[in-house]
Amino acid sequence: MSQSVKPSLKERQFALRESAILDAVDSFLARKGFDLMTMDEIAQEVGISKASLYKHFDSKELLAAATMTRLVERTLQVIEQQAQEDKPLDNLQALVAWSVREHLAGRMPTLPSTRSSIHEFMTRHDPYVRKLEALTEILGGWIIAAQALGQINPSLPGEVVLYTIYARPCDPVIDFLKMGGAFTDDEIVEAIVTTCFGGLQPRA
Repeated sequence: MSQSVKPSLKERQFALRESAILDAVDSFLARKGFDLMTMDEIAQEVGISKASLYKHFDSKELLAAATMTRLVERTLQVIEQQAQEDKPLDNLQALVAWSVREHLAGRMPTLPSTRSSIHEFMTRHDPYVRKLEALTEILGGWIIAAQALGQINPSLPGEVVLYTIYARPCDPVIDFLKMGGAFTDDEIVEAIVTTCFGGLQPRA
């Protein structure tokens, strides 16, 4: 019977440093975006040399791919912990609420939607593609089930609903409401979830 091999101290330190690097990337991608983020400032933020950073990630594109892969992994973990069987709309709303809270906390990295080079890189980054496919399959199933129950407009193409949900944590309305100071984080989350799934019309 095979026994699992515990990682060495050096391996644990390497993993911890890599996690700290990705935490910094999360913050910079959330605040500054991909174009303005530099390898120098990531290294400075983590407190390591640029040479040490390159031992973990040899390009800015790989940094972005790694942090976006980790984001999808975190999302899948949230789903595993919180999803309720036979409650597709509740699951979708809970996931949007979680993602907005991550945005408000500065932990929601985003990439430009029109930059072809980084998106081409992402489509070739197998870990990200596989995780995203798994997430899309889960959300797609919830969307179909919610439409079948009449909880989401069945005339809307599933892709429209899916991309609407994916776009919510990147919504600039979140930042405008936060900067205005008139609403609490809970109120902002509620507003985004309500408009995402209920629109602007008053409830019957």
